[in-house]
Amino acid sequence: MHALAGAFFVLSLSSCSLFKLDNYDAPEETLNVKVVDVATGNPVLTETSSNGIRIRLVELSYGDNVTPQDFYCSDDGTYHNTRIFKGNYNIRVDGPFIPIVRETADGELIEDGSVTTDIKGTTNVEFKVQPFLNVEIVGEPVVSGGQITAQVKVTRAVTRDEFREKVEPMGGYSDAMANVTDVRLYVSYSNTLGAGNSYTSWNGVNEYAGAAFEDLLGQPVTIHSNGTIRPGRKVFIRAAARINYGTPAGTGNRRYNYSEVKEVNIP
Repeated sequence: MHALAGAFFVLSLSSCSLFKLDNYDAPEETLNVKVVDVATGNPVLTETSSNGIRIRLVELSYGDNVTPQDFYCSDDGTYHNTRIFKGNYNIRVDGPFIPIVRETADGELIEDGSVTTDIKGTTNVEFKVQPFLNVEIVGEPVVSGGQITAQVKVTRAVTRDEFREKVEPMGGYSDAMANVTDVRLYVSYSNTLGAGNSYTSWNGVNEYAGAAFEDLLGQPVTIHSNGTIRPGRKVFIRAAARINYGTPAGTGNRRYNYSEVKEVNIP
């Protein structure tokens, strides 16, 4: 009987300990992040997926060996989270823009544009970045036979020289990194669309080898949707373009810069 009582006592203590392990306040702090073009103040348009703007949070309150938390911006370059634990964090963003944290191949820090701050109550953080490209749908799309034709203009938001100045010290540089590789037209029933949220069979793409797009910068280029969209439908379109450079550096994730969304009625 005494042994049984002792076992019950130990089990009770263990149970109490288990309950105490989860005795933390629920996360209730708010973090708002905005990513804008440093030259214009306009939001950096993206897609709502892992191919969009990545936000990486590292909670410094728990020491050096903390697993980073990754989140992704909405397509308008903003992020809103009301369930963050209170603490001291380092926050950085990676996307279709000059990396805000840059190191040499040997790990020497060149530039650190990340933000270290206490997240308590409502915390607002704005990152001013240099997008690779500006993308614009010029005029109104034309619909014929269930196909959409759009005129898309792509310009550099950062010159080749400045791109080289910022990226070359990171190692492995090639002039081909700044080449525009493709321009795309995404089509969807949803007004939140991009590479991860569109009707693949309708999407159009113009691809360019080497520096072939260079002479087309600033000029409207024609791009068509594919297939046939049934009449009487309302769809949304966005244009996107990217260069031959992945972010974060070394990942190969070549992210797109996007245009605004346009609504198209199919007669």
